[in-house]
Amino acid sequence: MPKPVVRDEARRRRRPTRQGTVLSEALIVDTALRLLREHGGGGLTARRLGLALGADPSTLYRYFAGMDDLTRAIGDELMGRALGSWAATGRWRDDLRALGLAVHAAYLAHPQAAVLTASRVTGRPREIAVDETILGILRGAGLPDEDAARIYHTFIDQSLAFAALDAGALALTEESRTADEGMWATTYARLPASSHPHIAATAPLLARRMPHSAYPGALEMLLDHTAARLRAARAAGR
Repeated sequence: MPKPVVRDEARRRRRPTRQGTVLSEALIVDTALRLLREHGGGGLTARRLGLALGADPSTLYRYFAGMDDLTRAIGDELMGRALGSWAATGRWRDDLRALGLAVHAAYLAHPQAAVLTASRVTGRPREIAVDETILGILRGAGLPDEDAARIYHTFIDQSLAFAALDAGALALTEESRTADEGMWATTYARLPASSHPHIAATAPLLARRMPHSAYPGALEMLLDHTAARLRAARAAGR
């Protein structure tokens, strides 16, 4: 016999925890973000989360099907924060740029969570709202659906891929990150032109650029491509 569905409000803990707080999905996600920041991805366990909340770890399963479900909720929270910091202007290029930068920034604000969730598809409301917004901008600008779907795919994957890449660097210790960034001004800058002419010619430029995210530049390239597809669609009368 299938188990009865428990309504959300019935799943909530009505009595305060040992710390005097009443549990909710939002509180659990916020606490999980803090634990990720303090302990990294390996430090997020049901036991540690229960201790931080002052609740038995089994209580978490009143709100989430498991730790993987919680991981998706964390990703959805980051998407929600990105969308909440963004405002539409009605200018498709400005709106896409601002939304892409908002997604990237929301994930980089929580590097350990970004590494854990950037590759996940949550299927949750705020992620869906972001996806609907992106597709609405593209279709509203006049792109045919095939172009809109393809550019949406590139846009969101590019945003999250750079978020994961840049968050990975931020999640390193300060010592490791400084050592990595210093390679451009030491090892690469010292390669002789006789054996590495192209690196030698561009070494000062690389030393200035490589410690910074390439995402804004990559985003502009995608926006240029989108503008070209729009011109083509208008010329074809679609």
